[in-house]
Amino acid sequence: MKTIKFFLPAFVLTMLSMSAFSQKYKTAADTVKLNKEYAEVNSDIAELTSKLTEAQNKLPEYKAKAEDATSDAQKTVNESSKKASEATDGDLGDVKEAKKKANKALDKAEDAKDANNKIKDENKKIEKLNKELQKKQEKLQELETMRMAIRNMPQ
Repeated sequence: MKTIKFFLPAFVLTMLSMSAFSQKYKTAADTVKLNKEYAEVNSDIAELTSKLTEAQNKLPEYKAKAEDATSDAQKTVNESSKKASEATDGDLGDVKEAKKKANKALDKAEDAKDANNKIKDENKKIEKLNKELQKKQEKLQELETMRMAIRNMPQ
């Protein structure tokens, strides 16, 4: 038990000190590599921000299309229902027309479902882009910390 009390704090202290000294770029000679990676990460952030903005701008358009598709589907279902009720008292022509209306209603319902799925996909894309952007910004912050450590080193 006494050895655990001794080794556990020593282990924790060792792990913490290793992370402090484990930075990738340590000397002034590494500045060129650091600046290159910094520029790449900065470029990636700009690209991800652009993609994120584009995806966010498409979302209202997709929502409007989904609403239109849903209302069209609802109208077509109502028409189909009306034709089906007429077909019960009608002849073969009424039945065929009711079947066409039912098929049309099914197609409209599938279109509405597709439009709603597109919204879900776009939301997933936005979430993914946000996560990637956050990771890149954290990487940029790490690089900035390394840059400051190199600048503050005695020459």
